[in-house]
Amino acid sequence: MAEKKKAPAKTAPKKTVTKKKTPAKRKSASKKKAKSPRSFWKGLMILGFKLSLVVLAILVIAGIYLDTVVKNRFDGQLFTLPTVVYSRVLTLAPGQNISLETVKKELDLLKYQKVRQPQRSGEYSSSSTKIELIRRPFEFQQGPEPDRHVMLYFNSDGLQKIENRTAKKQMGFLQIEPQFLGMLDADDDQQRLFLRREQFPEVMVDALLATEDRDFYQHDGVSPLAIARAMVVNAKAGRTVQGGSTLTQQLAKNLFLSRERTLWRKVREAYIALILDYRYSKDRILEAYLNEVYLGQTGGEAIHGFGLAAQVYFGRPIEELRIDQLAMLVGMVKGPSYYNPMRFPERVKERRDLVLRLMMQEEILSPRQYEMAASRPLDVKKRASISTRQPAYFQQLKWELKEKAGEAYQRGEGLRVFTTLDPLSQQKAEKAVERIVPQLEKRAGKGLESAMVIVDRQSGEIRAMIGGSRTGFDGFNRAINAKRPIGSLVKPAIYLSALESPEKYSLATTLDDKPISLKGSKGTTWTPRNYDRKFRGQVPLYYALSRSLNVPTVNLGLMVGLNKVTDTLVKLGVNAQEINQVPSMLLGSISLSPYQVAQMYQTLGNGGRKAPLTALKAVVNTDGVLLYENFPRSSRVVPEQATWLTIYGMKKTVSEGTARFLNSKYSWAALAGKTGTSNDSRDSWYAGIDGREVAITWLGRDDNKPMKLTGSSGALRVYADYLSMRPPEAFNLPWPNEVTTAHFDLQENKTLKPDCSGKENIPIWDIKGQYKAECERRNTPAAWLTDIFGF
Repeated sequence: MAEKKKAPAKTAPKKTVTKKKTPAKRKSASKKKAKSPRSFWKGLMILGFKLSLVVLAILVIAGIYLDTVVKNRFDGQLFTLPTVVYSRVLTLAPGQNISLETVKKELDLLKYQKVRQPQRSGEYSSSSTKIELIRRPFEFQQGPEPDRHVMLYFNSDGLQKIENRTAKKQMGFLQIEPQFLGMLDADDDQQRLFLRREQFPEVMVDALLATEDRDFYQHDGVSPLAIARAMVVNAKAGRTVQGGSTLTQQLAKNLFLSRERTLWRKVREAYIALILDYRYSKDRILEAYLNEVYLGQTGGEAIHGFGLAAQVYFGRPIEELRIDQLAMLVGMVKGPSYYNPMRFPERVKERRDLVLRLMMQEEILSPRQYEMAASRPLDVKKRASISTRQPAYFQQLKWELKEKAGEAYQRGEGLRVFTTLDPLSQQKAEKAVERIVPQLEKRAGKGLESAMVIVDRQSGEIRAMIGGSRTGFDGFNRAINAKRPIGSLVKPAIYLSALESPEKYSLATTLDDKPISLKGSKGTTWTPRNYDRKFRGQVPLYYALSRSLNVPTVNLGLMVGLNKVTDTLVKLGVNAQEINQVPSMLLGSISLSPYQVAQMYQTLGNGGRKAPLTALKAVVNTDGVLLYENFPRSSRVVPEQATWLTIYGMKKTVSEGTARFLNSKYSWAALAGKTGTSNDSRDSWYAGIDGREVAITWLGRDDNKPMKLTGSSGALRVYADYLSMRPPEAFNLPWPNEVTTAHFDLQENKTLKPDCSGKENIPIWDIKGQYKAECERRNTPAAWLTDIFGF
């Protein structure tokens, strides 16, 4: 049987074979699949841990940095503090020639409250002969003094007695605190009066905490409860109506951060708040906040701190504000622009009353106290201002701080500067200028400018300064920088030069009043004339001075000599470089500023003793250390006798000469004065002297055009108005040795002839008693026989 052949096997088509996993591999894969969720979370935790370490490191580094920043700021000088400027300190003493009315005006200017019975510092009462007051505590240049409860007794001669009501004993003197004038040299637009924590009224602090941060003393700088409460309130209102920031956070933001509204800023704010609360006491933080908080703006300057705000809005120290006034300031913290009492008084009153209600709810106030406080008006000042700053005076003060205090004066360190400014004199001088200059413009034309410099007659301390007709305008200071021809104000120096030679000249010396012409070096001719264009032939020296006659003055000056007159001017305080020695100088072609003229007339008014003018009294640092002090000093520069006789002639100017406008009202005061008018009436001057002050007044135009005003019709009228508000003191210079009364006969031509029995009495400088001896000799029988028979 035949064997069958096997058919060949069919070749299967090629396929892409997927490599199958072996069982072992499948097992491994399934294991991995099972472990992956745990690995994910483990990896996430590791990543989170690492990120936490990074964040923690960042927070630690940031904390170290912020802690260093906070520490450097708080442990050093927390604020850049401006220099605080005060007026002169009024010192009262028994026997002082000061009236009860003047002291009352001083107290009113310092915002003392007149009450029936003083109970608190800053209050006073008065009768016709007494003033009872409680003087405020104040840190004077000699050191701090507590409040003083005193009684001042007056009579017609002035202050007679000062009694300490607490100690029941008499006092030798009493200092009244100075007026706050303003600030200097702030490095930015922030201004503040720094006060210590204990100087803020506790009731105000309680009101602030009740309104802004009631848990301040419990939380650690950040209050989660306050944040949660704010979130609930805001959610209900549908908008942001309440913040959750603590006072510490607000302080952190104000001191260290910007006002950007970002989460990062809020985190840093909270972090700094925690650092502040950890490092410093609650009272230290609160003190910083009370001095830092923003409370409005005035004149481009931000008001920071409750201490300055009290002065700006109420004009009083914060310790003296009523509860309702303190509540108003606390209410302004929420939004000083929105709650501006000058612009939105009704809105501010509503906010104030809300603060008062919160105080009642917290039992800080009783219901009766709340009702009384809420019923009061706001009682804010008419105009919010940091100070009653006088720009012209401050310019002078800045210069003196630089020149005199030198390195002792440091900007930004909160120094206290005591000046010589008299608030009453400054205020009344400003009112006189503001009232009279517009009246004079009706005659002189628009654009009439003015300047005044008022100095203490004896000490040379500058009591007031005005640099222009707009008294509060901080511009060109004409009192210091405007040099104008002084006209007849030069004449007393000429007469003084002559009277220094008593063997040649006296007040009775006859002077020629006849036409004269003087040839100049370039062929020009100078022909001086009297203002009234008249000539009197011959006149006594005192008459020429009192009537301000030009021609007799020129004749006298030429006889004395230009060198001698120049020497006298320099002794009186004029810089020699200002003097051009030509004959026209005798009629005041010399150009001086009112400040320079004030120095010249201070020396005359002080009997020939020159006291350098000054506006700066003392500089004290924040620790009470006296860095600089000016002691008034004067020195004799011209003979007392000659000066006394010159002043006698200037008193005649007021009693019967060119300034007699004053005499009808002030004859009792024996004022001395001198009018001055430059060529074509371009400048109107008056120099007035009473027992207290020397006042120089100038009127003119910046374009130097004529203004139809003389010294009598212009500057004198401003000074007279000033005296109507600031009554003068009697000006009585004691008679010097060797000055005596001489007798004269008045001749038909109005000249004086010496006669020991004459009816005209004129004081003279009787050197070594020669006049007296001669008259005694003439009264002997031998002298009579000689006069009768000629032997």
